[in-house]
Amino acid sequence: MAEHRTMQRGALLDAARSLLSEGGTEALTFPALAERTGLARSSVYEYFRSRAAVVEELCAVDFPVWAAEIEGAMDLAGSPEAKVEAYVRRQLELVGDRRHRAVVAISASELDAGAREKIRAAHGALIAMIVEALAELGQAEPRLSAMLLQGMVDAAVRRIELGAAEDPSAIADATVAMALRGVRG
Repeated sequence: MAEHRTMQRGALLDAARSLLSEGGTEALTFPALAERTGLARSSVYEYFRSRAAVVEELCAVDFPVWAAEIEGAMDLAGSPEAKVEAYVRRQLELVGDRRHRAVVAISASELDAGAREKIRAAHGALIAMIVEALAELGQAEPRLSAMLLQGMVDAAVRRIELGAAEDPSAIADATVAMALRGVRG
């Protein structure tokens, strides 16, 4: 029985990711989740009390996976500069991933305080990953620099998501160049 519930919960989360990535937060409804999973709408409420609860669960499940992928790429990098590049590039490579599209859709929506706090904590963990490399590069305020770097990555993500005229690899190259060399190019 517990295994069945776990599988159903996973199917609901997978359906939620698909709905979010296809149609944004407006698409994430309990009737749509029920339709995608073949469950009765009342059954969806047995797993999640609200849309916010679905969002919180997605954050709890998907952010750590995403962060582990970024951290793994950074671990393979030898120098602090290579760690910064891996941090930027891996995040931008994940833009096309369904989990990322769902997270972007979630972040853009109106969420309750609990869901917002989970997203803030996840972003804080992401920023914490790069602080040490920035300190090794001589940044006087590495945490502040990490937040600013993440802001640059977020802007690049939005550019890619908008389907900008530039190729995503050109956006990644420009972001890495700005991160490592600033405006001097």
